[in-house]
Amino acid sequence: VLTADYDRLGLRPGERILDLGCGFGRHAYEALRRGAHVVACDLGLDELRQVRSIGAVMRADGEVADDVVLEAVNGDATRLPFADGSFDRIIASEVMEHIHDDEGALAELARVLRPAGVLAVTIPARLPERICWALSADYHAPAQEGGHVRIYGRHELQAKMSTAGLVAIGDHRAHALHSPYWWLRCAVGPNLPIEENRLVSLYHRLLTWDIVKAPRTTRIAERILTPVLGKSLVVYARKPAGARVPDPSPERREVAGVAT
Repeated sequence: VLTADYDRLGLRPGERILDLGCGFGRHAYEALRRGAHVVACDLGLDELRQVRSIGAVMRADGEVADDVVLEAVNGDATRLPFADGSFDRIIASEVMEHIHDDEGALAELARVLRPAGVLAVTIPARLPERICWALSADYHAPAQEGGHVRIYGRHELQAKMSTAGLVAIGDHRAHALHSPYWWLRCAVGPNLPIEENRLVSLYHRLLTWDIVKAPRTTRIAERILTPVLGKSLVVYARKPAGARVPDPSPERREVAGVAT
């Protein structure tokens, strides 16, 4: 299920897009289907292997044009291995809340985004996230290794984007039906396998059914509930057309040379 809206992102065929913190590739695959050249970047090697594998299957099945490029790159968000102005579009979905130096990561995203390029950052929305933190210490850092290190608000993220030289151009919420699922998981223990709790398992099956079938009833419920209960907040920002591309430090120039 997608969190970022590709129409609002303005992604066009032939453009180059970075999917930072790609995980198992849900946003990367949609970008491939739309004819974009995709760089999927993550710290997880297993995730990158799966992205390569599924990308190859999509190409073999004719879902991806022969001239569309997919790269899977191991990289750190605070030290991206890409040259300045490398990407037309960037998605960073559910990444920033895991990074202690989020301002450094946003500065890096601004650096590798071309002038007039657009970035979409998705984060857990404040209210659903506060409830998750209250229900379980195991949901977030420090108890959860690699867990969430902060609870964002819209204005905080927009302010940090501005500090990085980006201009916020819009936002929306997403995935209202996912909030109760995560509250259930936090209540019973977020690290408990899904199948070991009946309520969690049933709700997970409901979400899977909803994603596959997209029935009218749940679409209506999503539209009504998302402004209040949406699990994710998506903020879009543009790099000003006249933005100066900074001269990278020797260390960053060396890293960028490895990736391109």
